[in-house]
Amino acid sequence: MEINYERLSKFVQDGTAACRVLVVGDVMLDKYYYGEVTRISPEAPVPVTHVLDQKETLGGAANVAHNLALLGCQISIAGYVGEDYHCQSLLDKFTSRGIDYKGLVHTEAPTTTKLRIMGGHQQMLRLDFEETSPVMAPYSTRLLNYVEQKLNEGLDCVILSDYGKGACTRETCTQIIGLCHAAGIPIIVDPKGSDWKKYAGVDYITPNIKEINAVLPEPVKNKDEAVEKAARYLMRKYKIKNIVATRSEAGLSLVRADEIEHIPTKAQEVFDVSGAGDTVIAVMALAIAGGIVPAEGAYLANLAASVVVAKLGTYAVSKEELYTALYGK
Repeated sequence: MEINYERLSKFVQDGTAACRVLVVGDVMLDKYYYGEVTRISPEAPVPVTHVLDQKETLGGAANVAHNLALLGCQISIAGYVGEDYHCQSLLDKFTSRGIDYKGLVHTEAPTTTKLRIMGGHQQMLRLDFEETSPVMAPYSTRLLNYVEQKLNEGLDCVILSDYGKGACTRETCTQIIGLCHAAGIPIIVDPKGSDWKKYAGVDYITPNIKEINAVLPEPVKNKDEAVEKAARYLMRKYKIKNIVATRSEAGLSLVRADEIEHIPTKAQEVFDVSGAGDTVIAVMALAIAGGIVPAEGAYLANLAASVVVAKLGTYAVSKEELYTALYGK
């Protein structure tokens, strides 16, 4: 595959600001407590963690939006939040990053939050604050009305970020895909679970190998030919136009009706794969929005993911980091 590095670098530097992208999905807050363990508690046989630092970051669909904001995109987000401290923390972060959050719908459920206790580089415990039952009307109606409004105002791409937390029901996904098709706007999905009927007809989908195997009659190995065959089977079954399969150490594969590109990963030390899928869909959507050819968009997305996996915890890649990675090729 020949890559036009001059075109990609110009896009990363100057072309992203014109791109208008809407992210819809499971909005989350990621919280981390970092510490050291030096003893076992006298109260129970558990390690005592002396907390040395803490941080809160955008997670799930919010991390997808965070990546796009750092890359200079005009970004809006839609999803569900609660009326709690975690929601306020999200809103503060959206505001500071210039992310339009008018599409957030407040419900009676808690804001989805993952709290992780870290001892050194090791995750010791995770606490989840969430309600995963499907979000029902009238909340879903308000979300769909917002999506339709944004499409009418003008968008270049829509992302569905499904983390299985209740936002991306079959009805919601089907309606949003239909609205995008009617408006002539490309839509890309990061899937979750085995129900891909709700993604039927989507323009792009970005599963990892585990997610691909979850919907196949028999699992496949992470080999080029097997992945391509599985992708084409899923494209036929669910009328999906393009599949961008993220394959961990094997890199990324772009499968289209008349094209196949296997893009190897950049050799490096991997600390944490958290958030890599968010980065892939964010950069791929940005490339689509900016009119970059799909193969070069997939290359750029794979390159961005290589930056993220070298970091600890949920991480969003910046425009400067992506530009540096492009020329450190």
